[in-house]
Amino acid sequence: MIRSRHPARAGFTLVELLVVIAIIGTLVGLLLPAVQAAREAARRSNCSNNLKQIGLAFHNCESTYKSVPAWALHFSTADGAALNPANPYFNVGSSDTRRGFSALGQMLPFVEGNTLFNLFDMKRSLIDPKNLAAPWAGAALPASARSPIPLFICPSTPDGIPSEYGQYLGALGCPTPYFMPRTDYAPPRGLHSSLAVCAGLPSANTQNGMLGVSDADCSGMNCPTLERQRRVKFAAVQDGLSKTFLMVEIAGKQNRYFQNKIVPATVYTGTPYFLNSFFGDWNTSRYIYGYSGADANNPQTTGCSAINVFNENGLYSFHPAGAMTVRGDGSVFFMSADAAANVVAAAVTRDGAENVGMD
Repeated sequence: MIRSRHPARAGFTLVELLVVIAIIGTLVGLLLPAVQAAREAARRSNCSNNLKQIGLAFHNCESTYKSVPAWALHFSTADGAALNPANPYFNVGSSDTRRGFSALGQMLPFVEGNTLFNLFDMKRSLIDPKNLAAPWAGAALPASARSPIPLFICPSTPDGIPSEYGQYLGALGCPTPYFMPRTDYAPPRGLHSSLAVCAGLPSANTQNGMLGVSDADCSGMNCPTLERQRRVKFAAVQDGLSKTFLMVEIAGKQNRYFQNKIVPATVYTGTPYFLNSFFGDWNTSRYIYGYSGADANNPQTTGCSAINVFNENGLYSFHPAGAMTVRGDGSVFFMSADAAANVVAAAVTRDGAENVGMD
């Protein structure tokens, strides 16, 4: 009988296979957090670069015009009367129909966004047929005017967040849905009284963010023309550009996020999500609140925490332990979530004369 020179090899037993699978599972479990951390580090670096480019844009604007846009632009009755053709929405509803492009929107020419910027008429309000895009009836702009700007979005923010304005503008004939390109970055308007109190300041809202001006906030229909201030000079930042926020993350809108979780619809009635998410919307600029962070069913409860608690009016990001900011000098700064209220307030305000160092 001829025997094989190669004896038969036994296969793995079931126990051995289970042990190997368990080892592989353990290694994957150990490796996955490291991979996720590496991905977040890359996203955070990209987010930092976005803010750096935005900061440089404001400096190039200031170099060109010797000033930068204030957080809001309000057109007067005389401005509206001079329009040819007239804006049929100018005197309809609240003063929102008289608002122009946001400060961030006005930076488009300085971030290689000239093509999109040139589609809009900066002498007209945003709610104007000349500045509205298809499919709005009578709109002058193509649908491409509503294209997203990657520079204005932090990569760490979850995908799928809407920016739907039809719910708000429906009374003016806006189709639903009417999506607008959103932003995760915004200039602080000033302090909300809740955070001001935590910082030892009077219980009042302030308009002294770097781009904040008190006479730009015209809530009524008769904004005094001579008192409107549309631009801000860097010289007005008395605390120093390196100590004052220019832009901060208020990410995740239009969804409502409380401590990294979407707020259930049952917590709110009426509008299911925020409106102030379009990069050209002046109302992306917010008074920075202090929140308690104690109750997910009452996310608006005030307290002394201003970062990564609630994205309605607080600094908010999807980075662990803090939020990205860019200061007036163009430097990018990661603000820790556990920063004291007085430190946050000092960085938000341009003229508080606080002796607080962020670094």
